[in-house]
Amino acid sequence: MNEIILLTISGKDKPGVTSAITQTLANFDVNILDIGQAVIHDTLSLGILVQVPVQAESSPLLRDVLFKAHELDMNVRFQPVSDEAYEHWVDGQGKSRHIITLLGRRIRANHIASVTEIAARHGLNIDNISRLSGRISLKPELVDQKNNACVEFSVRGIPANASALREEFLQAASEYDVDIAFQKDDIYRRNRRLVVFDMDSTLIEAEVIDELARYAGVGEQVAAITEAAMRGELDFNESFRKRVALLKGLDAGVLEEIAQSLRLTEGAETLVSQLKALGFKTAILSGGFTYFAEGLQRRLGFDYVYANELDIQEGKVTGEVKGQIVNGERKAQLLREIAEKEGVRLEQTIAVGDGANDLPMLSIAGLGIAFRAKPLVRQSAKQSISTLGLDGILYLIGFRDRDEL
Repeated sequence: MNEIILLTISGKDKPGVTSAITQTLANFDVNILDIGQAVIHDTLSLGILVQVPVQAESSPLLRDVLFKAHELDMNVRFQPVSDEAYEHWVDGQGKSRHIITLLGRRIRANHIASVTEIAARHGLNIDNISRLSGRISLKPELVDQKNNACVEFSVRGIPANASALREEFLQAASEYDVDIAFQKDDIYRRNRRLVVFDMDSTLIEAEVIDELARYAGVGEQVAAITEAAMRGELDFNESFRKRVALLKGLDAGVLEEIAQSLRLTEGAETLVSQLKALGFKTAILSGGFTYFAEGLQRRLGFDYVYANELDIQEGKVTGEVKGQIVNGERKAQLLREIAEKEGVRLEQTIAVGDGANDLPMLSIAGLGIAFRAKPLVRQSAKQSISTLGLDGILYLIGFRDRDEL
């Protein structure tokens, strides 16, 4: 008998299986080198790698394990492991690890086939697969198109070309209408502490300046300036000042009317409440306006708010902005300042936004997420989410549906 043996036990899950098997092993003073267990649809799969002491090599160890498994109505398989194979396995423990997260409304076989094929082609070996989302009912009356589905893959190895790997994941995500995130599995991933958000089209389903322009009767003019800025003909500050100038004379009373009509983005309330319960610090860093950002702060409990302040005099918008404009560079600067104030490293921060002016902060955050963004922003950001709501971000930090606080 080889000194090292892999035991694989499978069958209908029930309380006491692991206890009974390990107690049988304990009678022979074996050394547990590795152990892993998973349950899928009430079916248990338990693997135990054991080292059998020399004095127990001629003992009835295997017979007793076989009898105990039979008594439990479980199947058992014994596989000898050579010293060379074991040491090769030990040598692999220091290799770099990554997390691949697959998100969508439904997870289908072709989604997993695509993700795992790409991973294998880039030399990544899957160590573990876990479902982070809750179980989905198939009853017609309970099927909800807003269901979240998420599977997490823990993989080992270093891709030869990380950029090519990310590009292939991005293409697969677009083809199958899912999201695929690829992160290094390090201590920073497990210890995020600060999350900053853009506001317009991220936390809320609107661009507030467009709403203001509509009330002011200058919607088309503002849209034209926005398009020019997107074409690179105007920088953010110049385009922003031009658009705000067109609001001159707008009755300030409409701000509250617009604020009351704004809709939170799907999952925003859930995400922020869970982050707060977990002790995260949260901030709004917006190129929009403080009036609306502070309203969100009161509603959802953000710790910090930085946005642009509309100048209002005698109940009218003057067409000017007070103070420094919050543009892309300013957002990145604010992220650094808040992180320093809170005593966290940038690697422990998360930034979420949808526009090109969010890219500076997305690029320096430990986890930068382009949320329902345009293709150029998705390609430039480290990660992206387009198929789920904002609460899908919880999966990227390893949160499971059953962990809800």
